[in-house]
Amino acid sequence: MAEIKGSEKFRLGRMVALVRDGGGFLKTILLVDDSKFQRLANERVLAKAGFQVLTAGDGEQALEIAASTIPDLIVLDMLLPKLTGPEVLKALRKNRQTSAIPVVVLSSLAQINEAKLVREGATAYFEKSKLDLTDSSEPLLKVVQQILGQSDVAGDDPSPESLVTLSDSQLAVHQ
Repeated sequence: MAEIKGSEKFRLGRMVALVRDGGGFLKTILLVDDSKFQRLANERVLAKAGFQVLTAGDGEQALEIAASTIPDLIVLDMLLPKLTGPEVLKALRKNRQTSAIPVVVLSSLAQINEAKLVREGATAYFEKSKLDLTDSSEPLLKVVQQILGQSDVAGDDPSPESLVTLSDSQLAVHQ
């Protein structure tokens, strides 16, 4: 039996994501975080909510997976090995294939970086301190669902030009 390598695995993962689910296609999320614990906790929550989840542990791998699978959304940590989060975000926005993919930025840094990240192409900003990994990462799930138009969160369906932030456990969309 032939071994499946590199981007072939990601294409196969994308084909699996095309399985029909209640009349619609499953949405694919690329989760990028160098913390294995954080990645597994968030992956579990997103998969349980019905998303196809692909993961990457560094910036180079994130770009490879994004280009080969074209996920519906990317959750991107800012502090990554090989290529940093801002470098990945910039590369995603420069690539015609990946430029329209919504990106939720995860950061340990204070919300003061929010405006800069928006200018660089982030769709949403999420402080890691808001994630309680023992309590299911529900706030992150709500942000993802709102961006993908899959929840009953109040407001219009967010466009890529919108910024979603989490502030004191409340969602807000900034135009």
